[in-house]
Amino acid sequence: MCAAALEEYCGSVFWNASFLDREDPDLPICVEQTVLVWIPLGFLWLFAPHHLMSLCRRTRVNTKHWTKLYLCKQFVVALLLLTAIAGLAVTLGEDFGPNSSTVKNAAVYYTNPVLFAVTWILVLLCQEGVRRKEGAVDSASLFIFWLLLVLCDVFPFQTLIRDALKVGEVSDVPRFCLFHISFGLELIALVLSAFADIPPEAREQAKKNPELGASFLSRITFNWFNSMVVTGYKRPLVQEDMWELNEKDSTSYLSSRFQHHMDSDLAAARVRYQNKLKKKPLKNKGRAQAEASENGISNGLGKGVSQDALMMEDKGKSTEKKKKKKEKKEEEDYPNSWLLSTMYKTFKWLLIESAFFKLLQDLLAFVSPQLLKLMISFTQDPDSYVWEGYVYAVLLLLVAILQSLFLQQYFQRCFVLGMKVRTALMDAVYKKALVVSNDTRKESTVGETVNLMSADAQRFNDVTNFIHLLWSCPLQIIVSIVFLWLELGPSVLAGLLVMVLMVPINGLLATQARKFQVENMKFKDKRMKIMNELLNGVKILKLFAWEPSFQAQVESIRGEELKVMKKFAYVSSVSIFIFTSAPALVSLASFAVYVLVSPDNVLTAEKAFTSISLFNILRFPLAMLPMLIASIVQTGVSKKRLEKFLGGEDLEADIVRHDPSFDSAVSVRNGSFSWERDAEPLLKDVSLEIKPGRLVAVVGAVGSGKSSLMSALLGEMHSKEGFINIKGSLAFVPQQAWIQNATVRDNILFGSSHEEKRFQEVIQACALGPDLKLLAAGELTEIGEKGINLSGGQKQRVSLARAAYSQADIYLLDDPLSAVDSHVGKHLFDKVIGPNGLLKNKTRILVTHGVSFLPYVDEVVVLVDGKISEIGSYSSLRASKGAFSEFLDTYAKEQNDQSNSNKDGCQDTEDLDIIPEREDTQPDSPLEDTVSFTLKRENSIRRSQRGSSVRVRKNSTLKKSEDADETKAGQRLIEKEAMETGQVKFSVYLQYLRALGWGYTAMVFLIYFIQNIAFIGQNLWLSDWTNDAVDYFNQTYPNWKRDTRVGVFGALGVAQGFLVFLGTLLLANASVNASRILHSRLLNNMLRVPMIFFDTTPVGRVVNRFAKDIFTIDEAIPQSFRSWLLCLLGVLGTLFVICLATPFFTIIILPLAVIYFFVQRFYVATSRQLRRLDSVSRSPIYSHFGETVSGLSVIRAYKHQDRFLKHNEVTIDENLKSVYPWIVSNRWLAIRLEFLGNLVVFFSALFAVISKGSIDSGLVGLAISYALNVTQTLNWLVRMSSELETNIVAVERVSEYTEIENEAKWITDNRPPENWPDEGKLQFIDYKVRYRPGLDLVLHGITCNIASSEKIGIVGRTGAGKSSLTNCLFRIIEAADGRILIDDVDISTIGLHDLRNRLTIIPQDPVLFSGTLRMNLDPFDKFSDEELWKALELSHLKDYVAGLQEGLQHEVAEGGENLSVGQRQLLCLARALLRKSRILILDEATAAVDLETDDLIQNTIRKEFAHCTVLTIAHRLHSIMDSSRVMVLDAGKIVEFDSPSNLLENRGYFYSMAKDAGIAQEEFSAL
Repeated sequence: MCAAALEEYCGSVFWNASFLDREDPDLPICVEQTVLVWIPLGFLWLFAPHHLMSLCRRTRVNTKHWTKLYLCKQFVVALLLLTAIAGLAVTLGEDFGPNSSTVKNAAVYYTNPVLFAVTWILVLLCQEGVRRKEGAVDSASLFIFWLLLVLCDVFPFQTLIRDALKVGEVSDVPRFCLFHISFGLELIALVLSAFADIPPEAREQAKKNPELGASFLSRITFNWFNSMVVTGYKRPLVQEDMWELNEKDSTSYLSSRFQHHMDSDLAAARVRYQNKLKKKPLKNKGRAQAEASENGISNGLGKGVSQDALMMEDKGKSTEKKKKKKEKKEEEDYPNSWLLSTMYKTFKWLLIESAFFKLLQDLLAFVSPQLLKLMISFTQDPDSYVWEGYVYAVLLLLVAILQSLFLQQYFQRCFVLGMKVRTALMDAVYKKALVVSNDTRKESTVGETVNLMSADAQRFNDVTNFIHLLWSCPLQIIVSIVFLWLELGPSVLAGLLVMVLMVPINGLLATQARKFQVENMKFKDKRMKIMNELLNGVKILKLFAWEPSFQAQVESIRGEELKVMKKFAYVSSVSIFIFTSAPALVSLASFAVYVLVSPDNVLTAEKAFTSISLFNILRFPLAMLPMLIASIVQTGVSKKRLEKFLGGEDLEADIVRHDPSFDSAVSVRNGSFSWERDAEPLLKDVSLEIKPGRLVAVVGAVGSGKSSLMSALLGEMHSKEGFINIKGSLAFVPQQAWIQNATVRDNILFGSSHEEKRFQEVIQACALGPDLKLLAAGELTEIGEKGINLSGGQKQRVSLARAAYSQADIYLLDDPLSAVDSHVGKHLFDKVIGPNGLLKNKTRILVTHGVSFLPYVDEVVVLVDGKISEIGSYSSLRASKGAFSEFLDTYAKEQNDQSNSNKDGCQDTEDLDIIPEREDTQPDSPLEDTVSFTLKRENSIRRSQRGSSVRVRKNSTLKKSEDADETKAGQRLIEKEAMETGQVKFSVYLQYLRALGWGYTAMVFLIYFIQNIAFIGQNLWLSDWTNDAVDYFNQTYPNWKRDTRVGVFGALGVAQGFLVFLGTLLLANASVNASRILHSRLLNNMLRVPMIFFDTTPVGRVVNRFAKDIFTIDEAIPQSFRSWLLCLLGVLGTLFVICLATPFFTIIILPLAVIYFFVQRFYVATSRQLRRLDSVSRSPIYSHFGETVSGLSVIRAYKHQDRFLKHNEVTIDENLKSVYPWIVSNRWLAIRLEFLGNLVVFFSALFAVISKGSIDSGLVGLAISYALNVTQTLNWLVRMSSELETNIVAVERVSEYTEIENEAKWITDNRPPENWPDEGKLQFIDYKVRYRPGLDLVLHGITCNIASSEKIGIVGRTGAGKSSLTNCLFRIIEAADGRILIDDVDISTIGLHDLRNRLTIIPQDPVLFSGTLRMNLDPFDKFSDEELWKALELSHLKDYVAGLQEGLQHEVAEGGENLSVGQRQLLCLARALLRKSRILILDEATAAVDLETDDLIQNTIRKEFAHCTVLTIAHRLHSIMDSSRVMVLDAGKIVEFDSPSNLLENRGYFYSMAKDAGIAQEEFSAL
């Protein structure tokens, strides 16, 4: 019916089978005139409205010029319009012209020209629409339209030409010419539409981001990425090479959209949560009250209970809480289940687009096996025409190309989606962290919060990459089962059953593996904890010669870890065995059942190979589903954590009012404040009125609520009642200075503009001038994380400078003077805080312990247990004999010293402006020293701000200017970590193979090779089997033959699995071996590296070698090595089989291999560098976040949240700039490799067609089904090569640290006598030392004799070389010249451990290691318990330790956190008492110890070490006034060495120092 109508319309036959049933087929003209015309035009008409929309919109069209390309396009279409009109004219002329015939033309000759004319007008409009559209450079739909048009016109084109050639002349000249003209124009239009038409104003943008200027073709093939790849190949990429981000990918755009959806969803969730709470109010109420009272008790513990009791108390409580937590774990006490809907709403279009592409790709995947089936039947059928084969080959190519394009678009969208989700989450977490309330903040540590940003966001990223597999996997499974059923009937179920059985087995193995993994992580954490401490306390290990004990500890944990790793490897090799033998077993089961079910079932080539390609499709979803589900479960945990954090309470914004009508600057009216919402208030009915411009001191005992008062004024505490009003802006100096990882200048400016004059004023007032002179780059020196390269006092002064520079109205100063020395404190008070300081007209609230400043303040507020007990001026409070005078008596001892020095210093204070003594080292004392010692000490800094300082300045040999340029080089104290670039050297691979063991390596290679042969053999056997169908055509199939076929096929399949199993086992053993060797080497070397290495290398970098790099060597490398090997052999096997089937194929291999090699080299170079840039640019995000969280109160006080948000967005964007190209680089590679793979398929099909007749169908099927698989394998091979290369870098980094030069031998042949040193005589003979070759000397020829059991005090200004002296005794640094003799033995001739074991030091900062108390005292178990208790008794710790539950087995926390500083110091004393050496070095602790502990230590030392030689490095002169002699060092020389009384009479260096410290002559004689 339909055909008849069409025939009438065309005036010719519409369809006739005879057209195709011949050697040279053709399409009937009617089809060419109707269907082939309608397809492209229909497509265009469908998309035209979309383009015309932009014509209707009002746009500023004049802004866009007409580019040449645009004019050319329009011109070509105009010409086409003319051809259409001409075509209509010809028809009219023929029908109604002067010589018209009676037979009229068919309707089609009228309608087609009209259709085309209308279409060309439409195209003209569409192209104008595209030009007006913002940011459009070309149109995909127009390009596809031209492409379809040209493809459809190819058929009439060849028909016309063939007809003309057959007849020898052209029958219808005008139409013939018009058609060819329009065909030519269409081709030109197609070419033109492939180019991007970039308007001039967008050209700059397109340079910065080529994607904006990429045409449709370039976008689908990722050609626009070429420039980056080429750059990356020529030289390693750097951050500057990265392109600008698209607006839609930028953090600010994403986070605003995410925030918009999140606000509404979270609000709804909160309402739901509130309703849920209302339903069960009673249960919760009881619990809340109980908890509140508990908290109240703990906060109410006054200052009476020592810190340690509190610690114990807290510990007990936390375990109880944990139990409680477990009970109520199921109840989710936060608004939940809103995060996913927010994500969906934010990214739904991306999701829908990618789902669409995935669907198309999945369906296309099933077309190839059907084509394969047709292809095989074509080779089997001798009567088929050759053109059929070519059609199939071309179709195979087309389907494969479409599949590749869709797949890459899908992946691109999915990975970008993952990236966007991660970005949105990271930004949301950061935003939340800025406003989060203290309750929520307490629930998680800084580390956990940073983890939300790194680990949890990353997990979401990984899951969203593959989220569509949730529906795609089941879809693929169902479709392939349907097709298999069509092939093999019910016998498929047998194969399916095998697959289904695999799933639980794999699941079991996976849970087992996860168990081992968890266990492994435990050991890893334990090992890293010890490593961390070991590296942080490496100085102590060296001084006490304890390295072997710790090495043994680490090695034993590592041994356990490797055992678990081996188990894990075995389990995973079983699962690999199952995975590899699965396809073989599945096909075996299916085919065997199929053949055995009935004798009529004969396995033909088409059945076998179609089934095998379908089984191959099935493998992927079955393997992926369990993995996907596991990772979704993990992400569920992350989702909960993120919801809990993001749904937590915000800080209440209305706690602090800012009402300008109040007359006082700060007023608090009967306020009560608590840290937690339900807790008892810490500050009770506080009322304060502070007038503008006053200086108010807040004093009180420890724990009386001084800092809490500050927090309340900042609005960080919950207000129970009352209110706070603050008039004006705030600046805040916290007790623990918060320093950013930026330059000194940026830390002080803190976002304000830079005014040089004001800046210099602040620097001078805060006494930072001399410090800045010392720092290599002055104010532009970069400060490390947490202010690592500043001493405590310097940090505090920078923090104060920040406040002073900020020009706020009200200053809250939380004890800023505690971390600095008394004279520096005095300077700061005079110049900044006090009545004549920089801030004299501002309102200042100063929390202080320094009694000496109180007379100068306007008002004193006294806090006792969270209540204000008195307010008044210093003198009035002094008279009233209340809490204040008690407070004064507590600090009376200090007061005494202070007043002395004040008396003494009165007449000199005017000299303060004379150049202050350079605070730290002379330039010749190198940077490391500065870092490891002097910088940690903020003492003796400017004792010399008196007349004497000027004198010293004149005659001390200080070189200044000529050293300035040298130190410039040391602007960065820490050498930058070498980031490897370029290719990894082959020697590194060899090194790894050597660690694996050559025997193992060879065996593994051999076994995998045999396995591959078995695989190929199995498939060849199958192809031979399928030929039976031809041989036994119409005969009964003998049973013996059937059984042999099935048997051999099965045997080869199982053999493969078994071989893989064996190979994997061997590789597992070998890799565990390699891990053990590499780790031992690294550890062994790191413990023998000289101290100087640790001073110049950040601990993190070394820890990284032990954590990340060893992890890579343990887990990643063996995996990628195995995959790489299997892939390589797989690809080679495939090529071998194809060549075997169609020998022609060998010709193609070479060019393909060359292209492949180039693509791979280009890609690997770029991708590797992008990966590195990604990880380099990722760490600033986390460190900035960590910094923000720890400095929250400061940021909030200064109201700088927005600036930090901006900064965060910028850092994330910087990271995205390298993540996005990395995603694209993978697509770039994949699409190129898939094209190569598609060519392999095409050529193998093509050659099969060419050599038809000479080749059996079984081999054709084999070759093509192999080729269909090769694309994936090729892709994997490159991925694996680059992964292997990325991972092998770990071996390179580890071996770099195993080759660092060691210090001297621990034990040499020349061993000292057993009881050496028995007298304890020390002789220095012209001793000189420098820290590193090429640096100046630190000690310039020291000569002195110290007799047995003398007590020597060593003093000198900072950087005079006091600490260097002890370092030399222990040979931490080796002599440059001269010798040290101890009891006449030259210490440089004996082993380090022999030396260090015989000396004892009580170090300046007490370092403890986590472990038992016993291990901390005696790591080698040399002493009995009695001896230990004796030592503890002498060091006044016996009562404390005896009071602990576990006694000596008490666990010390990391770094000794659960002991107070004083107790730690006493433990170090106990260590010294145990060792009973004849020589004791006491590096006196500066500010760490309170006066009480200090007395205990001094007395014990006097009593217990009476018979020893004691060297005391003193910072407080009081403690060495009873020494037998005092050595005064200056600039590395001994300037005075005599008894204290003589030195005081000489009135030299020592005298001026004593005077500074306020020790007058008469006082000393009284001693």
